[in-house]
Amino acid sequence: MDEDDKLTARLVAISRFRDTVMQTVGGYIIGNTNLLELVLIALLSEGHILIEGTPGTAKTTLAKTVARATGCAFSRIQGAIDLQPADMIGVHIFDQSTRNFVLRPGPVFTNILLADEINRINPKSQSAFLEAMSEQQVTIDGETCMLPTPFLVIATQNPYEQQGTFPLIEAQRDRFMFGLQTGYLKPEDELDLVQRESSGRLNWNEFSASLAPGISREELLALIRTVSTVHIGAPIMSYIRDIVVATRENGNIELGASSRASIAFVRGARARAAIAGRAYVLPDDIKMLAHEILSHRILLTREVEIEGRKPKDIINEILETIEVP
Repeated sequence: MDEDDKLTARLVAISRFRDTVMQTVGGYIIGNTNLLELVLIALLSEGHILIEGTPGTAKTTLAKTVARATGCAFSRIQGAIDLQPADMIGVHIFDQSTRNFVLRPGPVFTNILLADEINRINPKSQSAFLEAMSEQQVTIDGETCMLPTPFLVIATQNPYEQQGTFPLIEAQRDRFMFGLQTGYLKPEDELDLVQRESSGRLNWNEFSASLAPGISREELLALIRTVSTVHIGAPIMSYIRDIVVATRENGNIELGASSRASIAFVRGARARAAIAGRAYVLPDDIKMLAHEILSHRILLTREVEIEGRKPKDIINEILETIEVP
């Protein structure tokens, strides 16, 4: 089998992986199809996701289900004002039996980490947490400890509650590969939820007990390596550059996207192409990820916000003005 055939086989495996996870998670979670696909793209491209939305929209359940379906370890952090760095990254404790200090790892030592209500975590602890996100490592008592691979953070925050919160500054939001807002279910999905609950099909214990990993951690790491080999041509690279630079030159935007946005486009587009079974990136891969990559990174001018315009409106305008290769 030559290299092209091997790549084709690996891409077929990624596409099947996507279909299997979507079907498995869809057997329990209603709606949130776009969010689920973004989680898979982030997992395959080693990024992180910031979700802003109302409570009770199955974000925790989705993260746990994806972890179980992909053979990944799962941990959860509940944001609170008194949460200390040691509560997240771990601490050295004295072991009486060995008479030595040993590391008690915190919940960040996992593969998929849900940081619920991250904006309720105080700034000191946010800084320690963001080191883990940016560098996939933590520093405990001066000792650097590497985190497992893969490592995906799914952070949530409720934009409608401000009391007792510490909003993420722009530099912190920029650490997330994707940012998106979620809302309530559509009426037909809400009815489906009610019917499932009425018939007992929303019993998490029963569902999780029957949920077997569809892939091993080693196989997942192989898929991640395959994604990094997906071809992205020079015209597509220029297209990415033009979009990112346009956010910095647009008069409606006070703060444009950083170079992390360009990196997110490359990695995210490769993963999106791979789960579609393609060995190359198309302009549509860039356009379909533009809102999730840019919306949480740009800061609109005060005048534009007063007019009631949203980041999505400005991003649409930018996409319409840039020539598609």
